[in-house]
Amino acid sequence: MRYLIVRTDVREPAGSSQPRDERRRPETRRQVASAADRDAAMHLARALASCGAVRSGRQRVKVIRLGF
Repeated sequence: MRYLIVRTDVREPAGSSQPRDERRRPETRRQVASAADRDAAMHLARALASCGAVRSGRQRVKVIRLGF
């Protein structure tokens, strides 16, 4: 199974009544990596999460499963 690891900028919510819609307005990507299995994906995600911007809350790391 393939995984995509993405580091993105955190954006301010448009309004409290509107939920965030990643399909229409995705967050800006800063870095993208891929992994063949879950353990490798989590290892890469931890490495990307050590960035200062992620630790301070300005960016976030997402792990996305691409297949079943």
